[in-house]
Amino acid sequence: MTSTGLFLTFEGIDGSGKSSQARLLADHLRGMGHDVVLTREPGGSAGAEEIRRLVLEGDPDRWSAETEILLFTAARRDHLERTIEPALAAGKVVICDRFADSTRMYQGLSRGDLRGLVDQLHNLMIGREPDLTLLIDMDPQTGLNRAKGRQGTEERFEDFGLDLQLKMRAGFLALADEFSERFRVIDGNRDMDSVASDVTDIVKQALR
Repeated sequence: MTSTGLFLTFEGIDGSGKSSQARLLADHLRGMGHDVVLTREPGGSAGAEEIRRLVLEGDPDRWSAETEILLFTAARRDHLERTIEPALAAGKVVICDRFADSTRMYQGLSRGDLRGLVDQLHNLMIGREPDLTLLIDMDPQTGLNRAKGRQGTEERFEDFGLDLQLKMRAGFLALADEFSERFRVIDGNRDMDSVASDVTDIVKQALR
């Protein structure tokens, strides 16, 4: 599949502030005249949003890691077909809150070494990476406190506790080294405006 737009993703542990930064960036780019699609995973299309409810709500042990991988891949495929690829083909900037890197971490690493399975399914069913990935790096305890403070219903992964957050942070930083050509790591342990300024500078460079 070919595209003419720019595909940006935000990654990070729960509570890192990436969703807020994705919204701020979308608003900023629209103000500059760019046509922007702000989307999220799991979700971003009608079918994928239905799957989101299945995987983010309920008991932490509701699904096995293998079943989760299949559900997330199904959601991503629908999202790609119905939202991401049409927007990129139209020359738009697509900003996505989480993408395949989150599955590589949360399902590929959290409950066993299933990264190989995640990558196999990704290559078979998705077949593309973002043009640029912004990793908002955050202290795991701070991130968990923030995430739990939201008092929402989508807390299944937060309910795994601090050990998972620590493992995910280390995993994301390792992923940034593995895919260093597209990853940019931003210190999220600062005020929102400072983080947003760094995000904007990096993305403006990419758009040039």
